[in-house]
Amino acid sequence: MHKLALFGSAARAVCVGSSGLHAHNLLGFCLMRHQTQRRTYTQDQVKNSTGHFNCYRLEHRTLINVSGHDTNSFLQGIITNDTGLLEEDGTKAMYAHMLNVQGRTLYDIIIYSLKENLSGFKGVLLECDCSVQESIIKHLKMYRIRRKVNISVCTNLSLWALLPQNKDDVLKKTNPNVTAPEKGFVLEIDPRTEFMGWRLITSHEVNPAEIISACHQGNTEEYHQHRYEIGLPEGVKDLPPGEALPLESNLVYMQGISFIKGCYIGQELTARTHHTGVIRKRLMPVTMSAPVENVDQGAVLETEGGKPAGKHRAGIGLLGLSLVRMAHAKEQLILKSSDNTTVTSQATVPYWWPKNAKDK
Repeated sequence: MHKLALFGSAARAVCVGSSGLHAHNLLGFCLMRHQTQRRTYTQDQVKNSTGHFNCYRLEHRTLINVSGHDTNSFLQGIITNDTGLLEEDGTKAMYAHMLNVQGRTLYDIIIYSLKENLSGFKGVLLECDCSVQESIIKHLKMYRIRRKVNISVCTNLSLWALLPQNKDDVLKKTNPNVTAPEKGFVLEIDPRTEFMGWRLITSHEVNPAEIISACHQGNTEEYHQHRYEIGLPEGVKDLPPGEALPLESNLVYMQGISFIKGCYIGQELTARTHHTGVIRKRLMPVTMSAPVENVDQGAVLETEGGKPAGKHRAGIGLLGLSLVRMAHAKEQLILKSSDNTTVTSQATVPYWWPKNAKDK
């Protein structure tokens, strides 16, 4: 798993004195503080690298608190990534999938570590699609068995995405300028790719502009347009439960899987596919000739010669995500809209994918 290093440490940007970033109410016990992490550049560089951000409230995502003595070992057996990294290398946020026994994706999640909170409690926040919140809780409870794990929904928290207004700021390691750390709970770099900015968790009544200077609240539709433009899937529309395969969904490229951890549900097929080194289809960003709202999810993609080339997933406007056969990824593809008109689709290779990546 690649370390989160492009922006520097989120904790470094928000720490205050020795107590760090304090939360004053997280269901009565989710109080946290960040440890001061290893500095990779000087205070002057941090000062010079703060910038302007757009913030987006992610109402389509929700947060579940998983806590208790057996939290890490419990999650280790049901997610694709290695929860041990949350304890050993300073990682504070982690992307992963939960799979079914056939190795297909059920849920995409981001896990936030709540180490050294003020109550002495250790646990995590689990971010997921709000439409499958109850299904995830049922899934967690089914595998909990006799482990000392508590599961609860964080109804009083809000999740925000922070994206630099200037995309060049991503490469300049731009950090949010935190002015009121006592009003925030979590501020972490998005673990999937640096081009998704930062994740911020606050209480419902707090506006990010109260915490971060030079922060403008934007329309969440812009957030989704950005996702589809760079080809990053999120939620059940992009990753249909029980249908999507993790490696075809670029889980490796999003630092969401470990191939050296112990066993977990769905590991066998995933590991076998990885070690064969052959992935014939991938989820890729596409530009359509007509709005994707007119295209049914699962619509078949074909080459101009009529050969099957993949399936459409979801999108917004003229941008979307499609599962594309790599053999036809450079070709202009065709699909039918809901009113039976012909729509063309052109896939592109995201710039954040590894330049020398092999199909794995």
